[in-house]
Amino acid sequence: MPAPFSPVSVAPMMDWTDRHCRYFHRLLAPDIHLYTEMVTTGALLHADPSRFLDFDAAEHPIALQLGGSEPADLAACVKLATQWGYDEVNLNCGCPSDRVQRGRFGACLMAEPDLVASCVQAMQDATDIPVTIKCRIAIDDAEEWPFLTRFIDTIVAGSANRHFIIHARKAWLQGLSPKENREVPPLRYDIAARVKQEYPDLTIAVNGGIASLAATRDHLKVFDSVMLGRAAYQNPWLLREIQQDLWPATPVLPMPDVLNRMADYIQEWVTIPERRAHNVTRHMLGLFQGSRGARAWRQTLSHLQTAPTAQTIAYLRETAQKHR
Repeated sequence: MPAPFSPVSVAPMMDWTDRHCRYFHRLLAPDIHLYTEMVTTGALLHADPSRFLDFDAAEHPIALQLGGSEPADLAACVKLATQWGYDEVNLNCGCPSDRVQRGRFGACLMAEPDLVASCVQAMQDATDIPVTIKCRIAIDDAEEWPFLTRFIDTIVAGSANRHFIIHARKAWLQGLSPKENREVPPLRYDIAARVKQEYPDLTIAVNGGIASLAATRDHLKVFDSVMLGRAAYQNPWLLREIQQDLWPATPVLPMPDVLNRMADYIQEWVTIPERRAHNVTRHMLGLFQGSRGARAWRQTLSHLQTAPTAQTIAYLRETAQKHR
């Protein structure tokens, strides 16, 4: 089955794209595709899966990103994702962190395309929802084009997958931190574009360094889809700009309504004692990025992280009223 097509998505980002972040992003952009943080197969199979899989129905369309390299374990996790109602499952073949490498998944899997093909086929056999892959253009000192095409050819030959999300940078498995791996290797959009040109029947999304509406529109002239990363998190209003540009007919919530809906969400979230408003508001710090009052907004939300929840809710409602 082909993957659900959306021209824009928000990348899976560890410690960032949790359920609160996704709910917030959905209020800003009804049509953009959302991804979970990466969840390992071990976490799902050996702990309470609801801790990792629960989400609000408003988050649809939503994809679960999995980290793992055992076909049977991945298939079992895909069955859970299907039961929970996810719209897509994505296999992480792009994360370069040492911890991920020790688990034999992430970017290091690109060196084992036959294994990846087996994993993807097992995942596809376990569900009727789309299974996709997120990868880099190469790892370490491999020459990008032959390395990437070998990876793609092997996956396509060994599974039904036809959807690749390509982070247009190499991953260096030794010598660079995950942060440096997002910044130091040069962006090679040309390599990703060549994939789309030479594999026209594949659905190709591009990821990496895309930080504006103009860049999004430019990439959509070449690729089937664009995946935004940190720019969408640090400046979430960018999602609203893209939403209104690409889906002008879709109604969107005004800023005051977004703030009031988030206040309602927090009020419901903290009905369980160990939950805190800061679990939610930490994802909202960049809402007014580039606007007057942005610094005061960030400072106040940060100060309120140790305050009673009622104060946080009151501040959100007061800010909403000021923006009417």
